[in-house]
Amino acid sequence: MTVTTTEIQRWDTEERKALRRLAADFTRKEIVPHLDTWEREGAIPRELHRKAADAGLLGASVAEEHGGSGGNALDMLAILEEIILAGGSSGLISALFSHGIATPHIVSSGDTDLIDRFARPALEGRIIGSLAITEPSGGSDVANIRTTARRDGDEYVINGSKLYITSGTRADFVTTAVRTGDAGAGGISLIVVPTDTPGFTVSRKLDKMGWLCSDTAELFYDDVRVPAANLVGAENSAFGQIAQQFQGERLSLAFQAVATAQRCFDLTIEWVKSRETMGRPLSTRQVVRHRLADLATEITAAQTFCRSVAERWVNGEGMLLETSMAKNNAVKVCDNAVLEAVQLAGGIGLMRESEVERHFRDARVLGIGGGTTEIMNEIIGKLLGL
Repeated sequence: MTVTTTEIQRWDTEERKALRRLAADFTRKEIVPHLDTWEREGAIPRELHRKAADAGLLGASVAEEHGGSGGNALDMLAILEEIILAGGSSGLISALFSHGIATPHIVSSGDTDLIDRFARPALEGRIIGSLAITEPSGGSDVANIRTTARRDGDEYVINGSKLYITSGTRADFVTTAVRTGDAGAGGISLIVVPTDTPGFTVSRKLDKMGWLCSDTAELFYDDVRVPAANLVGAENSAFGQIAQQFQGERLSLAFQAVATAQRCFDLTIEWVKSRETMGRPLSTRQVVRHRLADLATEITAAQTFCRSVAERWVNGEGMLLETSMAKNNAVKVCDNAVLEAVQLAGGIGLMRESEVERHFRDARVLGIGGGTTEIMNEIIGKLLGL
């Protein structure tokens, strides 16, 4: 039987329904009972990666020949949605799926050696990968990366530092953006650095406002020598590689934002129906009903737009403009949803025991990671011809 492009893009296939049930069941069994503990500890356990891989969740968007399950990005986006809707969090996703930003460049390169050494075991949950682009002096300015890699025979010698690196304290390898050429975007390369390499150190674990269960680190490279074979793709080609993969990361964050908004909406609906003030449920107050009606409309519109953009992107369309719009709009809707959820919850909404309190903190990252709201607006403005 031939599967058409339209069928591949459908969100309601029996396979995707089953995948959603799998993700929801895994979340309720393996994540929700422990999430508060992991938030306090500042990291998730390594064995969770292996459990998620065994359940078939880690490689849902990667071809089988590279160690994945043979699906596409829509399958992974459905999983991420369902994890949050079942009681997980965007912080949990950040930690558990950091291979999703560490390995795509490796897989896209087609380098079977790198795939077998790093991507395949990461997809199997046996090792943890991280992506290191941001630097203390650069922020979102990828073109001006200062960490250097000098070719010395069959090795590269790397010197520099990276900041705000997800899974940085637990990673077994770090796909690192380095300068191998002249100044500017044309001199950037990607090199895979095993974290047990002499000269590589985790300078410090960083404390954050949100995403508490997702460890974040500052990394330091002091004459770190790695084989030249660890170069991902051609030398000085990384800017294009990074830009291409940013599309997927931004869509992921957009879907997480919409799912967080929907989860907070669902929790708030339950709360306002059961919470009584002055002898009446909150849901009987017109001001509450209207605020939730507006929120439901915003969430539905954001979800529809995000899914449309994702479908077209998977179909091979560029979608840089629309992806940037989708991310910014989803973040805006999420910000409103978490604010309303905490406000309508009242005092309990401020307590760490409240799920909406965690979402309120976690949501703040979504407008920063993968390119800030301001960077997205710059992209949108340029593509509109401004």
